[in-house]
Amino acid sequence: MSTDYQQAREALGHRLRELRLSARGGRLTGTQLAQRLGWPHSKVYKLEGGRQTATQQDLRAWAEAVGHQDVYSELDARLQGFESHIRSWRRQLASGHRPVQDTWNVAVDQARTIHAWEESVIPGMLQTADYARHIFLRYADLYGTARDTEAAVRSRLERQSWLYQGGRRFHALVWEPALRALVCPPSTLAAQLDRLAGHVGMDTIELGVIPMSASLKIPTANGFWILDHRLVITEDWHAELWLDDAETVVSYRKVWDTLRESAVYGADAQNVINTARRALNVR
Repeated sequence: MSTDYQQAREALGHRLRELRLSARGGRLTGTQLAQRLGWPHSKVYKLEGGRQTATQQDLRAWAEAVGHQDVYSELDARLQGFESHIRSWRRQLASGHRPVQDTWNVAVDQARTIHAWEESVIPGMLQTADYARHIFLRYADLYGTARDTEAAVRSRLERQSWLYQGGRRFHALVWEPALRALVCPPSTLAAQLDRLAGHVGMDTIELGVIPMSASLKIPTANGFWILDHRLVITEDWHAELWLDDAETVVSYRKVWDTLRESAVYGADAQNVINTARRALNVR
């Protein structure tokens, strides 16, 4: 989580405490406010201490409980200002997957160098249309979101034009399980692996594969992307995180460099890809 984000969350917590202490009808203790809200008292103290992220519903309830309904718009503006670092899937996917891909396209287009790590899927910049289609459908089913699948696929493929522009460099690391995960039909994965093998040796792409047999200095954990040493984009099941403070970016780059030590490149990477391809037994 970025330093800027945490500082903003703590500032919001301080404002919430001010409102509790200046409640209409007299100051409230944290326990008294929790009773009014029907919350465990620990939630009040976590929000005030910047140890938990408030929701819009939390802020509205707080403003009403302390008799300051008029400050809700201010609280919500504060939340929206720093929540941009944590982009919940519920909010992002409300209009489907295409808007998310368009936002990525803008960020990627501004970058000259990208370092990516994926442990469970083929990196989006290297996906075939059919593979991407199945990924979007899987997530649409999971989150119950709009199925703008074809528009999302087109947007993701548009981003791949970045790979063919001079002066750009894509450093991708992929864990071998991503080459074998059947998140799509075997024939689709086979075509995807053929495409991936073809990227090995391309002058704008440095593709490393970490074999399952490789010794790892750290756990693989979640995938992430580093854009120009200024922005990290990673995700969890609840949200996508955009992290831009320098210390965090340096930490993720250190993780990437450490993972890279376990990777193979060139002909060795092609061998790992081709072995996974043959295991599918699809002609």
